[in-house]
Amino acid sequence: MNYRRLGNAGLKVSELSFGSWVSFGTQMNVDTAYECMVAAYDAGVNFFDNAEAYARGESEVIMGQIFKRAGWRRASYVVSTKFFWGLNDGPNERNTLNRKYLMQAIDGSLKRLDMEYVDLIFCHRADPNTPIEETVFAMDDIIRQGKALYWGTSEWTADEIRAAWEIAERHHLHKPQMEQPQYNMFHRERVEKEYARLYGDIGLGLTIWSPLASGLLTGKYNNGIPADSRANLPGYEWLKSALSDPTRIDTVRSLQGVADDLGCSMSQLALAWCVKNPHVSTVITGASRPAQVQENMKAMEVVPQLTADVMARIDTVLSPAKA
Repeated sequence: MNYRRLGNAGLKVSELSFGSWVSFGTQMNVDTAYECMVAAYDAGVNFFDNAEAYARGESEVIMGQIFKRAGWRRASYVVSTKFFWGLNDGPNERNTLNRKYLMQAIDGSLKRLDMEYVDLIFCHRADPNTPIEETVFAMDDIIRQGKALYWGTSEWTADEIRAAWEIAERHHLHKPQMEQPQYNMFHRERVEKEYARLYGDIGLGLTIWSPLASGLLTGKYNNGIPADSRANLPGYEWLKSALSDPTRIDTVRSLQGVADDLGCSMSQLALAWCVKNPHVSTVITGASRPAQVQENMKAMEVVPQLTADVMARIDTVLSPAKA
């Protein structure tokens, strides 16, 4: 495993990381989740991604139990959580980044994770109803209280990120260090164009999610949606249209030829392609069984094979499907 700095921060994260979205609390039990995290850790993964809203807090509980059971040194891994969606329906408890919510949300996450602090906290979405200044001051206070070490954003626009950074700069506060956007072969615009100036200007790091486009880039949807797909889980019906898009499925079939020539799976090719982007600090992977974790980790062997010629070949295949 290789490690990269989180943007211009000193913190180093594994190029491939492990996240609990969808799987923890919905697709697998605690024992299977434990086996998956151990397989990732044994492969060199040091960053484990979570969020308050995943399985309505149950994902944090499961991950916290696994850290205790595994007995790993706290300094040996990096753990994150995210705030915005909330767990309750009160006016200050859902879809907000106001100070009251954030100061309570961090305490709730730490209790569920059974930790004294988390390494990374994210504003899970932007909040148009709360001044960015209020959010920046609250995130800074959480860090000053020792409950988190770095803060960042997820799916914010470049203008919103820059506004938050400039407020922090002006008031000598902890600045947003990282962003967690969707990034994969079918979803490139934000990472490759919109954020382009932020990498050099403010040292933004990326912890990207959905590198396999919700599984589409594994090739398992080439012949329809399997019965055990996450698209058939309650609340994930919105995935079905994306996973059955004929143009993208044709693209995946064409990409399979590249994977075959490299001697790897489609999943490994898609993950390696994301790692190849130097602005990506870490690629968040997911899995519902240890064997998937082990297969994903082999993507690191594919990265050196992605020469300029191979990348150009991939881009030619992707050109009609760029987003």
